[in-house]
Amino acid sequence: MCIRDSSLYYKEKPEYLRISLDSIFNQTLVSDDVVLVEDGRLGDALESVVKEYEVRYPQLHVVRFEKNRGLGFALNDGLTYCKHELVARMDTDDIAKPHRMEKQFAFMQAHPEIGMIGSWIDEFITDIHQIESVRKVPEHPKEVMEYAKKRCPVNHPTVMYRKLEVLKVDGYQTQYFPEDYFLWIKMLMAGCKVYNMQESLLWFRYDPETFKRRGGWKYACDEAITQYRILKMGFISFPRFVMNVCIRFTARIIPNSLRSLIYTRLLRSCLLYTSPSPRDRTRSR
Repeated sequence: MCIRDSSLYYKEKPEYLRISLDSIFNQTLVSDDVVLVEDGRLGDALESVVKEYEVRYPQLHVVRFEKNRGLGFALNDGLTYCKHELVARMDTDDIAKPHRMEKQFAFMQAHPEIGMIGSWIDEFITDIHQIESVRKVPEHPKEVMEYAKKRCPVNHPTVMYRKLEVLKVDGYQTQYFPEDYFLWIKMLMAGCKVYNMQESLLWFRYDPETFKRRGGWKYACDEAITQYRILKMGFISFPRFVMNVCIRFTARIIPNSLRSLIYTRLLRSCLLYTSPSPRDRTRSR
């Protein structure tokens, strides 16, 4: 199993990176291959943390690129450096729960028909003991397939996939946002079965400033282009395409304050998936 930490770039906070790396190396199942991609030059503080962990953990392999080219490029390049068939990934400011790798690895070993596995995530702002919400996603492959027609069916920082499943569809898109959603669609259409564990295996650092960074005409146009490509692939119908574009395009161009309100008050409460299973599960707030 290879663990691929997301691309690291100069705006990341050193203390967040340190906590994220600690969560990887303190897993109940520790990999012998951890790949960290530096997407462009880092500041002295960040590079100091990276070099410290390179010395402490020989299984940490740092891939350094002089120029920042974007997330899609970094994720694709990082994947080529992973030496194992099973690859787990997460972002450099998130925190993996101690049993995440062990649970996902055991499931993938027991279910060779599954090409990718994800999980729920606990969203927090500053303290992992104060959870803002639980971002839930559907469990079984058929549910994932249907859900994907409306929304991203997998929490990207929680995925563990079979490397071949990603490579055979040419990896992440590099020109448009969102990079991950379009990859999942390609994988699903290629026959990949996706399963989501119905528990949170990662603490996701929720940043209110995200709404400002993900707004504007560029993101709105990228969303529309991606939806059009999905339509042309035959994954969604034309009415679903129109609905998706109207919702996503509008959400990108409205004022930041209104976008934040819609996401925190409406989307989180109305669009989080709730499994109909009778088992007792944590409810999102």
